[in-house]
Amino acid sequence: MSDSQNNARLIETAFPLKQTSLDAVHEKNVRHGHLSTLHIWPARRPLAACRAALLATLLPDPGAANARAHLCERIGGRVVEATGQEQRATQKTEGGVLHWQGTEPKSGKKAKEKYRNEAELRERELRKFRDEIRAAYGGRAPRVLDPFSGGGAIPLEAMRLGCEAHAADLNPVAAFVLGATLKYPQAVGDKKLRLPNFIRSDTAFMKEFLERHPQAQGALSRQGRLLAPSDSPYLADLAWHVRAWGQWVLRDARKALGGRYPTYAAYEPLEDNAPYEPQEMRLVPLTADGSPDVDALNKDFGEAYLKEKRNPRWIARPTVAYLWARTATCKNCRNIIPLLKTKWLCKTKAGKRVALKVETKDGIIHMGLWNDVPIGKGTPAQKRAFDQEVGKGFMSGAGATCPHCGNIMTMEDLRREGKAGRLGVMPTAVVAEGRKSKEYRPYFIDEINMANVSSEEMQAAFKDVPFGVPEEPMPDENALGMRIPKYGFNRWRDLFSPRQLLALGTLVGSVRKAIAECDRERGEFGYDEKWVEAIGTYLAVGMDRIADRQSTICRWDQGYAKLQGTFVRFALPITWDFCEGNPLSDSTGNFYSGMEWIARYIEHALAAFRSSPPPSITQQSATQPFGQTYDAVVTDPPYYDAIPYSDCMDFFYVWLKRVTHGTILDKGLFAAPLAPKWNNDTQDGELIDDASRHGGDRSASKKAYEDGMAQVFARCHDSLAPDGRLVVVFAHKHPDAWETLVSAMIRAGFTVTASWPIQTEMGNRMRGLSSAALSSSVWLVCGKRPPAAMPGWDNKVLAEMEKSITEKLRAFWDAGIRGPDFVWAATGPALTAYSAHPVVKKASSPGESMSVTEFLGHVRRMVVNFVVGRVLKTDAGSGSDEQRMDDVTNYYLLHRNDFGLEEAPAGACIFTPPPAA
Repeated sequence: MSDSQNNARLIETAFPLKQTSLDAVHEKNVRHGHLSTLHIWPARRPLAACRAALLATLLPDPGAANARAHLCERIGGRVVEATGQEQRATQKTEGGVLHWQGTEPKSGKKAKEKYRNEAELRERELRKFRDEIRAAYGGRAPRVLDPFSGGGAIPLEAMRLGCEAHAADLNPVAAFVLGATLKYPQAVGDKKLRLPNFIRSDTAFMKEFLERHPQAQGALSRQGRLLAPSDSPYLADLAWHVRAWGQWVLRDARKALGGRYPTYAAYEPLEDNAPYEPQEMRLVPLTADGSPDVDALNKDFGEAYLKEKRNPRWIARPTVAYLWARTATCKNCRNIIPLLKTKWLCKTKAGKRVALKVETKDGIIHMGLWNDVPIGKGTPAQKRAFDQEVGKGFMSGAGATCPHCGNIMTMEDLRREGKAGRLGVMPTAVVAEGRKSKEYRPYFIDEINMANVSSEEMQAAFKDVPFGVPEEPMPDENALGMRIPKYGFNRWRDLFSPRQLLALGTLVGSVRKAIAECDRERGEFGYDEKWVEAIGTYLAVGMDRIADRQSTICRWDQGYAKLQGTFVRFALPITWDFCEGNPLSDSTGNFYSGMEWIARYIEHALAAFRSSPPPSITQQSATQPFGQTYDAVVTDPPYYDAIPYSDCMDFFYVWLKRVTHGTILDKGLFAAPLAPKWNNDTQDGELIDDASRHGGDRSASKKAYEDGMAQVFARCHDSLAPDGRLVVVFAHKHPDAWETLVSAMIRAGFTVTASWPIQTEMGNRMRGLSSAALSSSVWLVCGKRPPAAMPGWDNKVLAEMEKSITEKLRAFWDAGIRGPDFVWAATGPALTAYSAHPVVKKASSPGESMSVTEFLGHVRRMVVNFVVGRVLKTDAGSGSDEQRMDDVTNYYLLHRNDFGLEEAPAGACIFTPPPAA
């Protein structure tokens, strides 16, 4: 009987590992239309990895080796050599259905044609896969469950493959975003409606729309003017309607906020190198709708004068961002200390170098700019030392050094000052759009004044916003990943400057008005309830996007000259020098660009979900029954203390609650003050290991997490069809995490049938540098253990493991898996022998059993010996030198092989195996 007759899946015998890893990493760099640009969610898995894993799990094993290879190539394509940046040789994939394409190019006939041809080939292959998947399940769409859906990558790919996707998550923010991710693109589909009248009079918007819709090109003149802007019934899909309502919100908010973000104009000619007499920059007046009116400054110039590009005129320099530094009062000299971590403002690859010049005189700080900072002389080390000296701020790990007297304010001093409400802020520089690149200049007094907001102005901004200013409490200062509460920031409103809070309150009001208008006048717009809910949902998601870019945790990225959002990593740190973006601008971090990213995702999803059944989205705990039987359960569970999901997502919860309350979007998701945490009464809730949820009791926190995950796997077992598969993603390298979760899976009645380490992360990501997170995600495949399975004996299980694992180790090594990722990647296939039995007894100790911990100790010892053998160029497993080395020597060899003389990330040091039992 062949494997296919035994109901084996492709993933249990073969997998396009190299291709999936290449495309998963590639996906991190090409974002247009990607799920990650819709809404932030921690640790979202790459779509390529999810797609490959689902295909290989749902498709039967063809049985023959050549048929498996052919099927893997259809999924992942072929690996070919390519030339990357700096002419370095690299690899990429050709063909297959995993490579991320992004959105269609806006220009270039050949580029568009190439994109469309590739997209058509891929869609044709995906149609074949959908048919094959349905055939494998008797002509029906298989049911796929993800009980920890989060941002929705796994159910999204299940829908792309024509499956019946069931997405569940306890967090209300996740449940809301899953509607935007899965529900509305599928519900609305390819239907097109006329664009609303209010946007058809917007020439710039309509010009872009018509350029991207060739069928309507007849309405656009050669000069780019609309020939019939107000009465031509242009049909548009959901993405364009969302863009239109995004503009509606922006226009409405600009009327109130335009003066808060003043624009200044420079006096200069349009032509480079033309002589002129410089003048002081001028404040640009506003039109009635709050937009800058630079024409008003040039009204005294004649038309002939302005046509001559060599003649100077007033040119707007729109403000991109305001840069600030927190301040403290020196406990010694009582002068103000700017808590700058760095004086660098810009240091790009293009060679633009700008830094702050900070001087002190008579106890007063004077901020200046050093444009065109030279490159240091001498060796590379001397140049780095020069740059370090230029950028040296006043903050270090020890605390803040006073520039007036040299006294040090320790971090404890700063926490005490923060809790007493004595930390302040001071302006450092303004970033504006220049003619060729961003420019840096000092503040004008009007800009400082506009940053101040009176209590009356704040109350007016939140007058019509349910629940008012976000006074909800932030997490406890001892909560996982929470640092900013240690400095006295105890309410969610404390994360925002007064102007940021004013802007967000105004935008919430404008979004609510847009949803109400959309609902009230749905007949005029041709909308049904689904369309109104869809547009409102995406406007609410746009509100979350701008909130992420409007907090005092945001930084100015000096290397890329752009604003970094709040969640560079999924924690809430204190930032000493922060960036306040201009939400009304056309540059980094603005409101409308966020809506554009959302619209691009919608366009992608509309195409992806054409052949999928409606998804099921449930807000519930993964420990509770799911009520159906599923053909596959594929999930990426939380890992101990890796990420404080609920605390981080409360940042968005407080805004979604205010946007949705009392509108057509109000489905009760945000009825509670904040998202669910751990509930000691019900012994259920968010499954993370956070001692602050258990009165500081670490052992109770760990036990609650482990017991909860055991319940989850038991529920998965109950919900899975007899011949179904459970696929669990692990991306944590701590031994305790693996051993506990694997033990829970085995106790629940699962046996591990395969394991694949898919490289999913870039090595320079923030978490990868200092955490216990893997750069590869290990996808464990499990089936239900037969009820008649007998206990095993340790000597036979270990012998079987050693016999079967070597081939897998060689395959993983050839696929480029290295370092601690390799050690844990090998754990999966090793568990096949162990998990086949409900219990493994010790032959030499009657009555005792071999625990998962003991078994994995043997596995890690064997794997490390294999790796050391490869490093020493010997035949691993032949009884050579590496098997006689102690752990310290083994670790030294592996460290030097993986990291050379560089320091290793902290997480990579955890994997050193204990001596075999």
